[in-house]
Amino acid sequence: MASFLISLPGAAAQGIIWGIMAIGVYITYRILDFADLTVDGSLGTGGAVFAMCTISGMNIYLAMLIAFIAGGIAGLATGIFHTVFGIPPILAGILTQLALYSVNLDIMGQSNQALNPSNYNFLVNILEYKKSIIVGLIFVAVIIAVLYWFFGTEIGHSIRATGNNQNMAKANGINTNVNKVIALVISNGIVALSGALLSQYQGFADINMGRGAIVIGLAAVIIGEVIFGKLFKNFALKLIAAVFGGVVYYIVITLVISLGLPANDLKLFSALVVAVFLGVPYWKNKVVRKKIKGGAVNA
Repeated sequence: MASFLISLPGAAAQGIIWGIMAIGVYITYRILDFADLTVDGSLGTGGAVFAMCTISGMNIYLAMLIAFIAGGIAGLATGIFHTVFGIPPILAGILTQLALYSVNLDIMGQSNQALNPSNYNFLVNILEYKKSIIVGLIFVAVIIAVLYWFFGTEIGHSIRATGNNQNMAKANGINTNVNKVIALVISNGIVALSGALLSQYQGFADINMGRGAIVIGLAAVIIGEVIFGKLFKNFALKLIAAVFGGVVYYIVITLVISLGLPANDLKLFSALVVAVFLGVPYWKNKVVRKKIKGGAVNA
């Protein structure tokens, strides 16, 4: 238990970084109602682009901006696959994700690129938990503020309308295809930004760093909804809940590791955690319906 308590700050810092990625997943999964698997590739793209830009001597902030743009381009590719070629959302995301594996490998020139924190003035660092948590929270606050403003604009409302009822949106003259592309660009840009922060935090960019990212993102979103679903009705608060879900997820994973779970079974446990939290809303609604039905019968 002592090792778990010692690891809590690190789990919180890493959870916040992955929580930023969960914000990107929330945009496609909840707002757009688009099952986007691109994130498994765009997270790695953000890390790879940031690593190579940093090694070339580029400013940290500029490198992160370029990583964001690179992720947006990945989202644009998925959007074009879906809207122009008529490929279903899941397959469009898989195609982009598959292509990004080679793209990321070409960007780095190898499967792994080390980033020595002592050579760069990174914003987050695995050895500086307090600083990483503060910086992560600042990024969360800025991103949520910008998204809150954006989705309050006419374009933002049209994207929401597209996700809520695509046919009705079309009937009202909304170009749903353009809205889908915009949302995918923003979503994967944020995911890539998270990848840039993650590569700083862990001190390297890896070709497989995004593998399973969609599972973690969905876990964060669902955990946040399960815990704060009734309390957080505001859009900004829902995004905060997704970030908090990422923190909870990594705390749970850290606890399991501290209990001696074999590292080989970590992915299996992650899938089980996600399955449990995905099933909670379903069983919760089922119990409520059963009580309502029972009350109606008794009446």
